[in-house]
Amino acid sequence: MPLVATSPRHRRSPMLVRILLFTLLSLPVSMACAADYPPVMKTLIDHGIRIEKSFPAASGLTGWVITDGREYSVVYTTADGKTLLHGNLIDSRGINLTALDARSHVPKPDYNAAWKALTSAQSVPEGTLETPKRTIYVFFDPNCPFCHAAWTALQAYQKKGLRVEWIPVAYLRDSSAPKAAAMLEAGDRTATFRSIMEGFGSNDGAWAGRAIGPESLAALKANAALMARFGFHGTPSFVYKDAAGNVQVKNGMPKLAEFAEISGIPEQPQSDPRLAQFR
Repeated sequence: MPLVATSPRHRRSPMLVRILLFTLLSLPVSMACAADYPPVMKTLIDHGIRIEKSFPAASGLTGWVITDGREYSVVYTTADGKTLLHGNLIDSRGINLTALDARSHVPKPDYNAAWKALTSAQSVPEGTLETPKRTIYVFFDPNCPFCHAAWTALQAYQKKGLRVEWIPVAYLRDSSAPKAAAMLEAGDRTATFRSIMEGFGSNDGAWAGRAIGPESLAALKANAALMARFGFHGTPSFVYKDAAGNVQVKNGMPKLAEFAEISGIPEQPQSDPRLAQFR
């Protein structure tokens, strides 16, 4: 069945992409290989990538689940073991075979173990802080427009008993880390967080060159690692326990109707016109 390789949209890992590009560009023609792996996979191993498993894939390819220790990715090798394919395989029916392979072969994150780490993550509390109806955790970048939209939408739910622990990460812009550090270093984290969110998109240059303390830098790195444990690759990312006590996750800006499930509170009206696109 004919296959088409497309750009990698499923479980993309920037770190793995960088390593793949480096190793493939530097692959020597006469590279010796380990007994159980083709040459191109041996090169990945030499650069710190761990191979979790292999499996038969479409059109005579071999699929591989690889990891850098934090994230998983699915790649493929040709029958001669000399060529590696990294991206989505699309068959003649338009089905994303890479996504299917990932669901079948990539280890599922242990959300329960990662949940325990959320309680000690450096975060910013907002909403109903005393006896909330539910507490949810949101990974966000201070410069993420979809995070700002989520913050706007959650205001109504916070007034009805929701507590949100905002967990900052920094990857979008040079000002992301200074803004996140300012929140963590503030005497009143919530007030500083709200000030930055209310001024979203303005006076960004004022943050250039702001010093970041070592404790804040360590906290941001730890938050990023925790985010990866949940399998998230972007912001906003939500973690919460449903009514049955099961850990649930959501990556990306939800539809407005989905906030009821996430918060455990009936859907609240939203009047901000900037949220119309999420209805």
